[in-house]
Amino acid sequence: MQPLKITMKMNKLLAIIILSAAALNTSAQTQQTQNPQKSWSLRECIDYAITHNISIQQSKITADQSAISVNTAKWARLPNLNGSAGENWTFGRTTSPVNNTYSDINTANTSLSINTSIPLFTGMKLPNQYTLAKLNLKADLADLAKAKEDLSINVASYYLQTLLNKELSIVAQNQVALAKEQLQRINKLYELGKSAPVEVAEAKATLSQDELSAVQADNTYKLSLLDLSQLLELPTPDGFTLVYPQNKLMLTKLTPPDDIYTQAIHSKSSVMAAKYRLEGSAKSIIIAKSAYLPELSLNAGLGSNYYTISGTSSKSFSSQMKNNLNKYIGLSLSVPIFNRFSTRNQVRSMRLQRQNYALQLDQTKKTLYKEIQQAWYNALAAESKYTSSEAAAKASEESFMLMSKKYENGKATAVEYNEAKTNLKKAQSDKIQAKYDYLFRTKILDFYNGQPIE
Repeated sequence: MQPLKITMKMNKLLAIIILSAAALNTSAQTQQTQNPQKSWSLRECIDYAITHNISIQQSKITADQSAISVNTAKWARLPNLNGSAGENWTFGRTTSPVNNTYSDINTANTSLSINTSIPLFTGMKLPNQYTLAKLNLKADLADLAKAKEDLSINVASYYLQTLLNKELSIVAQNQVALAKEQLQRINKLYELGKSAPVEVAEAKATLSQDELSAVQADNTYKLSLLDLSQLLELPTPDGFTLVYPQNKLMLTKLTPPDDIYTQAIHSKSSVMAAKYRLEGSAKSIIIAKSAYLPELSLNAGLGSNYYTISGTSSKSFSSQMKNNLNKYIGLSLSVPIFNRFSTRNQVRSMRLQRQNYALQLDQTKKTLYKEIQQAWYNALAAESKYTSSEAAAKASEESFMLMSKKYENGKATAVEYNEAKTNLKKAQSDKIQAKYDYLFRTKILDFYNGQPIE
């Protein structure tokens, strides 16, 4: 009766091992229902990281500064308005305005003025500066989007690695459960005189090794969870758990790399930023050439002053300010004649900058195409690996089931049983790794295809 009970326990345990991935998914969903505020989806992790990441915040500040530059360039055509006031005192011997003789006189002079200048023609510099500022803003916003995309991919990588380590930890714990069942069985057989002491010792050693592997796998999972929480800028990983994806993957047809590139070339942030900077470099050349042209501005002003002399009577302040009021209006023309080749060299420099931006755009496109090709082949390899590992895991589970029955019936040795158990663990681990590798590779491919990472 005792061997029968052990056999029943082994069969139940084997059923749990074979369906471990499904049990893991169910457990994760139950935990999410009981405590949803502590279970984070991939989308929630990405959104939180984008909100709290310091590099993203710095990129946003750069974009905000560009927006201010746009506003400055927009209102550069408006007239300026400046006011000034002055007070001067003179002491000592000077010519008297009364009798034109020298005497000791103290005078005071108060002056007030207001003036304005309106740019009429600046060699087309102002409108092109405004256009350049808007292009720079678009480029900085594209850089900000690129930084968010890079962070999203990084978070996805850490997220899936953490899920992988969690499932590997569960596989290691299942191995411990099998080792314990094996030890219990051998102990029962030893008590009945059907097992040697060396078999008991070997079973204990196997259990200890499996327990060590389970501890190491659990530590790896906790460290990966810590790394993910630090990437998200969380204050602590305590209570931080993740939402697990569906255990059964649905393999979909991969979009060809050329089709992905055709769409990505018009939407990816890195390419758009390079395009905006190349377009802005053409405006920079026009702005540099504007220094060859004359500038015309309209100037106007209004001023008055109040004057007093010691020892003489003076008219009142209001009377003098009214009587001394002066007004002016005029045109100012500045014609560049020679500026030590500064304008010529600036134009040359802007042309070289345009060539550099054109090369950067070409390099960005080539890099994007290479990345898409690599992502496609990685996804294709991951799909093939997952398909084969799934078949291998199923075969290993069936093989272990048969080996367990043979071992229970005394037709297989403990060494053969442990070898089958080790093969089962390896097959399950390979399947889990292949699953998350496929998930990550397909998410990267979807990202290049214009789909958000979720």
